[in-house]
Amino acid sequence: MQNFEEINKILVESVGLTSLPVGLKFYKTIPTNGYKIADDHRLCQLVMRARKGERLILTKDEISCPAAAAALGFKPLPKNLQDGTMLQGYGIFRDKEAAIKVMNEMPRLEQGKYEAVQAKPLKDWEENPDVIVIEDEVEKLMWLALAYLNEEGGRLNMSTSILQAVCVDSVVLPFKSQKINMSFGCYGCRDATDAKPNEAILGIPFSKLDMVVENINYLKSKAIDRSRAKQVYQAFTKRIEETVK
Repeated sequence: MQNFEEINKILVESVGLTSLPVGLKFYKTIPTNGYKIADDHRLCQLVMRARKGERLILTKDEISCPAAAAALGFKPLPKNLQDGTMLQGYGIFRDKEAAIKVMNEMPRLEQGKYEAVQAKPLKDWEENPDVIVIEDEVEKLMWLALAYLNEEGGRLNMSTSILQAVCVDSVVLPFKSQKINMSFGCYGCRDATDAKPNEAILGIPFSKLDMVVENINYLKSKAIDRSRAKQVYQAFTKRIEETVK
């Protein structure tokens, strides 16, 4: 059994996270063993509450965001999202055709496969979650992405349409691809949650969690604190100051 409390501590302390990493898990039938059902919530709001310590389940009947409901396979995508009307109406896309293309290419889970998703702090899990979502300042997420890259090298290909940043970019995509994905955020999650302007969102599939934790420990041993000390910048500014005297 994973020691999620210890894993949570490593993730938080290594980069100085200001909110809790959240674990999410999908269920093919709605759990009936006393879990608290979130009433009339978007998925991004469920994650927001979980990163503050709450434990909640969102069902196919209670999800309030039609785009997220389609992404999770809970409900079909409504016509006004399919044809670009809603996105154009909100002033997100000038051109309906661009909006239609975005929605057509949006990754989604199989319709009807799952009926509920649970979100709670990673430290509180006993069974294995499917995805871990971390929302925080970009620099902190950068180190976690580098920890992931430490395993195989190469380059990371992050995918986003600046829409559905939590439900698709940070949950569905990592779950389906079994690779991390990071998002800038989107109109919806910034409107519906307390996401700060300098924060982004990172999704990590559970299968990669141990590797990320091992490598973030390595980065913390030297690179993170050394970079944050900004010694090269300080030497540069001192040299510039001396040349203009």
